[in-house]
Amino acid sequence: MGHAAEEIEQLFADLWEVFPFSRGMRRSYRPEVDVYRTEDPPSLTVVVELPGVDPSQVKVVASPQALLIAGERQRPKDCGQYQQLEIEYGPFQRQVTLADDVDPEQATATYERGFLTIKLPIAPRPAPAERISIVVTSS
Repeated sequence: MGHAAEEIEQLFADLWEVFPFSRGMRRSYRPEVDVYRTEDPPSLTVVVELPGVDPSQVKVVASPQALLIAGERQRPKDCGQYQQLEIEYGPFQRQVTLADDVDPEQATATYERGFLTIKLPIAPRPAPAERISIVVTSS
């Protein structure tokens, strides 16, 4: 799985240029993620729970084997004095290693009702290059 790890490193490098804060980031908010596969056409769907996040504050980077979601959920201003404090705010990032190779160029991402949905078409498998000799036997 070394290749996917290299891809994730590269995704992080790309992301740091966009979100400099993510480099030394303390884990402040960790959104939950679902991933499921559908067959017609073959694709992976990644759903990220991001209530209260401005979609323009979310960055999604995809490679054939990995997906990185980063951004920031900002605490509302003018909150007065807190009496209870449970909701987590701040920068977040999630990385998802994909079980199938996808075609990142055909991926789409939509945000609705607090859920970010990323659809990633599964890349068609390249045909094996080597020739295979098939022995014909008589039945």
